[in-house]
Amino acid sequence: MWYTSKTQRMSFKDQIIQGIPSELPPQRTIPAGANRAPKRKDVLTTSEKRLAIRNALRYFPKSWHSLLAREFANELNDYGRVYMYRFKPDYKMHARPIEEYPAQTPHAAAIMLMIQNNLNPAVAQHPEELITYGGNGAVFQNWAQYLLTMQYLSKMTDTQTLHMYSGHPMGLFPSSKDAPRVVVTNGMMIPNYSKPDHWEKYNALGVTQYGQMTAGSYMYIGPQGIVHGTTITLMNAFRKILSKGEKTLGKIFLTAGLGGMSGAQPKAGNIANCITVCAEVNPKAAVKRLEQGWVDVLIEDINALVKRVKAAQEKEEVISIAYVGNVVEVWECFYEENVFVHVGSDQTSLHIPWTGGYYPAGISYDEANRLLREEPKQFKEKVQASLRRHAKAISKHTSRGTYFFDYGNAFLLEASRAGADVIAANAVDFKYPSYVQDILGPMCFDYGFGPFRWVCASGKSEDLDRTDQIAMTVLQQIMETAPEEIQLQMQDNITWIQNAKANKMVVGSQARILYADAEGRVKIAKAFNDAVAQGTIGQVVLGRDHHDVSGTDSPFRETSNIYDGSQFTADMAIHNVIGDSFRGATWVSIHNGGGVGWGEVMNGGFGMLLDGTVEAEQRLQDMLFYDVNNGIARRSWARNQEAIFAIQREMKRRPDLNVTLPNLVDDAHLNDLFK
Repeated sequence: MWYTSKTQRMSFKDQIIQGIPSELPPQRTIPAGANRAPKRKDVLTTSEKRLAIRNALRYFPKSWHSLLAREFANELNDYGRVYMYRFKPDYKMHARPIEEYPAQTPHAAAIMLMIQNNLNPAVAQHPEELITYGGNGAVFQNWAQYLLTMQYLSKMTDTQTLHMYSGHPMGLFPSSKDAPRVVVTNGMMIPNYSKPDHWEKYNALGVTQYGQMTAGSYMYIGPQGIVHGTTITLMNAFRKILSKGEKTLGKIFLTAGLGGMSGAQPKAGNIANCITVCAEVNPKAAVKRLEQGWVDVLIEDINALVKRVKAAQEKEEVISIAYVGNVVEVWECFYEENVFVHVGSDQTSLHIPWTGGYYPAGISYDEANRLLREEPKQFKEKVQASLRRHAKAISKHTSRGTYFFDYGNAFLLEASRAGADVIAANAVDFKYPSYVQDILGPMCFDYGFGPFRWVCASGKSEDLDRTDQIAMTVLQQIMETAPEEIQLQMQDNITWIQNAKANKMVVGSQARILYADAEGRVKIAKAFNDAVAQGTIGQVVLGRDHHDVSGTDSPFRETSNIYDGSQFTADMAIHNVIGDSFRGATWVSIHNGGGVGWGEVMNGGFGMLLDGTVEAEQRLQDMLFYDVNNGIARRSWARNQEAIFAIQREMKRRPDLNVTLPNLVDDAHLNDLFK
């Protein structure tokens, strides 16, 4: 803990209220075994490095500048960024019950809770560097920003809004009770300055950050957030290749990555009742997932892996295996050993291929990190060579019948840029589909189903149990009259919520996720709000992944099943954040980057506190309905048949909804044109 000049121990609340301390805290020692972020590229000129230090020092009084200037310069040289490690508070970082936060309004306390959950070492990938997941998905750029933000939230009233510029709290501004309490932007760049190297430069200068999706919007709930989506994706992937009634027992799912998001894959494989083999080059990440119970077995020898997988197939085991090594070698070995892979994918962080998101085959993890730091050009060459080798190995398997899909991590995009054989015969499309193109787009997003989530602000597991029961009851009631087109989605999510507690997916806050459409989200939220009003549960924070029906414009992922040319526009995501902001969201966010990379996607999200009031009920009715149907309307206008069905159904449910529908055009009117 920090101490005052009178050597009195400060309470947690006092430290929050204090913000940046009045006395310079001592330098910290980074905990042994901490999973540190990789060193970033050295991209700044000498004058730019001086500017980065000037930018960092403006958070602190002049009397500290002489000492901190050298300290921050060392951080910039050693890590490629100024994280201000000295100012990380010593109190435990985790989501506390909402009443334990010093706040003038529960809405601000709810946001504090969510911020601390994102930085919880049990949740965050690189907690010392304020990175939640994805290798660079940051909550803040440095610890001064964290301290100031928490201080502002402790002061905030119901008629103020905190504006966050890429992790930097610009300040509290007068607003109104109906306005969002926080507005977040991350990575908003002038378009011509939105290439990966621009992120490296301007993040190093301390003026922008990569918020990923739910990292910079304070809505990450640990790997559970993606377990559900991965489970839905995996079950439907198997449905595409298996005969009707054929089970997934004994079938193999091969993939890579055990990080903050990708760590969900083995758990999803277990829920889908298959054999999951997940390769991970970072031993610490693999061990962390084993200790958390997200993977069953850890194997370091490739021959032992083959033997164990074959034994699992014979016994039709449901098992998840973490292989500490490179996935390229697994693809190649399985081909030579005639191990048939039924479903394959990849979830390495290829949105940042040159800064530790993807490690090349053929060299050790430590050697790769050395190259990344000292010889970045050679590192890039080895990554691209590895991608070509990776794609070649996958191609051999798909020729035998493996179903491979791109899981939205930019694997196919970066493989194509590396010269790998991943382009289709038409010289335009990829040989393999995106999971949104084949699965989540037509089966879920177009019908309005997406990742709705909630957090029990009391921190009580019994509240989570009660919300699970409430949500399941609501879904069962809706399913009784649901049309045939969405019966499968309804049943998958009822099964999910029934088994959620048994699957032990809570890491960090008491949170849950399921896929629901607008009707389901509104009815579940209203039932929660009623329960809060009745005192049967504590307050609840609602949110969703940005990876949803409306929140994200991403031509290689969320909007990859849109074919009218608008997949490269970002109107939907921008309208969504603006529309949510004046319909009742407690906080809103909009980000450049997330999933497939900086400059490749625009995505946004929201948070909403349910406090049991009539006002909260009105907000949830207005905002949740729009938050989903904005995306369905856009997908319908793109002529997606499932979305046309869904939006017509919504217009019948809500006569005050009136959207423009497309008139479909016969090919015969077009084929003879422009010859």
